[in-house]
Amino acid sequence: MDFNPTPRAQELQENLADFMDRHVYPAESVYDAQMKAAGDDHAHPQIIEDLKVEARGRGLWNLFMPHQTQWTPEPVSNIDYAPLAEISGMSSALAPEAMNCSAPDTGNMEVLSLFGSTVQQEQWLVPLLNGEIRSAFAMTEPAVASSDATNIQLSIERQGDEYVLNGRKWWISGAASDRCKVFIVMGKTDPNAARYKQQSMILVPRDSPGLEILRDLPVFGYQDREGHVEMEFNDVRVPAENLIGSEGSGFAIAQARLGPGRIHHCMRCIGIAERALDLMCRRVEAREAFGSKLSQQGVIREWIADSRMEIEQARLLTLKAAWLMDTVGSKGAAIEISAIKVVAPNTALRVVDRAIQAHGGAGVSDDFVLARMYAGLRTLRFADGPDEVHRRQVARTELARHL
Repeated sequence: MDFNPTPRAQELQENLADFMDRHVYPAESVYDAQMKAAGDDHAHPQIIEDLKVEARGRGLWNLFMPHQTQWTPEPVSNIDYAPLAEISGMSSALAPEAMNCSAPDTGNMEVLSLFGSTVQQEQWLVPLLNGEIRSAFAMTEPAVASSDATNIQLSIERQGDEYVLNGRKWWISGAASDRCKVFIVMGKTDPNAARYKQQSMILVPRDSPGLEILRDLPVFGYQDREGHVEMEFNDVRVPAENLIGSEGSGFAIAQARLGPGRIHHCMRCIGIAERALDLMCRRVEAREAFGSKLSQQGVIREWIADSRMEIEQARLLTLKAAWLMDTVGSKGAAIEISAIKVVAPNTALRVVDRAIQAHGGAGVSDDFVLARMYAGLRTLRFADGPDEVHRRQVARTELARHL
């Protein structure tokens, strides 16, 4: 395994690090002020558009796409994108969107680039790649255990030249933003087909009659800017040409979509953990108790040491998964992807938890980013498959070696 960055990747890392230092970190306080002035949890502050202009001018744009398309003639491999995503994760509220590399758009763009028709690509993929609109992926449902995607119940029924959708979805990230203009919706076109051929994916514009946003769902009391909504489809009609791929291909497309998305999440988790560790070290060096700096306390030194070792372990496993995706494909790297999807969020959670403890009461306040970090990371233990599903996959593979 070779984790050495290519010359281009090294240049991108240096460019991104400079972008973060000069523009992103200073913009965090501006972002907070603009959000407060807007008085809207789902506002789109001007600072993000300013950062997008700078990132695009630097060539830090759409770097997530690992395969070549007419819009991404020089793709970045997964192993080269990994440290870039890690760096962006250090300011996860700003940097990924500034680079047009934020979920759920990244997965949706990959789906449209791989499986979308020419018309679908022109209508939706191009404006997404240009950062002009946002999108959402509607799969999870409140009435079923959606960790098993075959449980999905929303119906997609063909009626003449249209498909009619009925059902309910929730935890649909990005849907609360007015900039979210289209949903990729997963539902059942044929409940009587083979188990993995019942599902299909279809494009549903936000303004489709019968589509109703029922509520925003907070995460530990936080309303994320992109929002996570519960929504209902009541006889929502869309043209038949909005179907992505063919009827019954939805499950296969979902697996193709979720693999890269999972590794992107894990890469950013490492960056979050690095920033939390930095904040912890700064805090314990600056505070005193019982006559000495907190950093002199043995237990805190254990926190710092354990955090560094755990981050390095998680990073190496993530890089291995990225290398395998480049060399044998997402299917060949499936077990490693499942492994890091468990390891990376849990590692970052432990580091953030220690950092919170080191900050005392300030750690759970909004004066620092740690509480919001924790809320987001804890949610990732559900997103793109809960820990238990990924552990199940790893265990099945391990047990198969002994049969």
